[in-house]
Amino acid sequence: MAGAAATAVSWRSCSPCYCRLPFSNPSSSSSSPSPPVMMMKIVAQKKAKKTRKIILTEDMSELGKKGELLDVKAGFYRNYLLPLGKAQIVTPLLLKEMRIEEERIEAEKKRVKEEAQQLALIFQTVGAFKVKRKGGKGKQIFGTVTAQDLVDIIKAQLQRDVDKRIVSLPEIRETGEYMAELKLHPEVTAQVKVNVFAN
Repeated sequence: MAGAAATAVSWRSCSPCYCRLPFSNPSSSSSSPSPPVMMMKIVAQKKAKKTRKIILTEDMSELGKKGELLDVKAGFYRNYLLPLGKAQIVTPLLLKEMRIEEERIEAEKKRVKEEAQQLALIFQTVGAFKVKRKGGKGKQIFGTVTAQDLVDIIKAQLQRDVDKRIVSLPEIRETGEYMAELKLHPEVTAQVKVNVFAN
C-alpha cells in the first residue's frame, strides 16, 4: 500500500521523474557484467483546478448581475455562494428555462415597441389636438396648457391612455400652434401639434 501511495504522488508531480529499472537474468553467472538499465521517463501534468459554471441569483458587486453566467472555483461556490443562496449550478434544464424566459422577454419587448410605433402613426394622422381656453388681452389665455391637459384630450379623442410623464410640452400662455413631444418608447418618439384657441 505504501508503494501504491508513493506512485500516486509521483504522477501528480509537475516535473519529469526518471526511474532506473534493472533487468535480472537468473541464468547469468555472478561474474557477468552489470545488468543493463532501462530508463523510464514519467511525465505528469498538474492536477486541473475544479471550477463550476454557475448563475447568479442576485446582484453581487464583486461578481456580476443577477442572471449572469460565470465560472467560479468549486470551493468558492460550495463554501460561500451556495450556503448564502447567491448562485446555483447551471444544468441543461436550467439553460433551457433561461432560453425560454429570454425569448418571452424579447417577444414582450417587441410587442411594446410595435404598439408604440402604431400609436405614433395614429398621432400623425390626427393632425393637431385642439385646446380651448378662456381668452385674455390679445393672444393671452387664462392659465396654461399642461401635459395633463393634452393627456386628457388624447384620452377623449383616441381612447388611448398616455402617461403625462412622457409628454414634453413648452410653456403655453397664449393662443397659437405648439409642438409637443411624446416619448412613447425608448426608440419611438411622436411629435404632435397642439392648437390653442380662446373662447
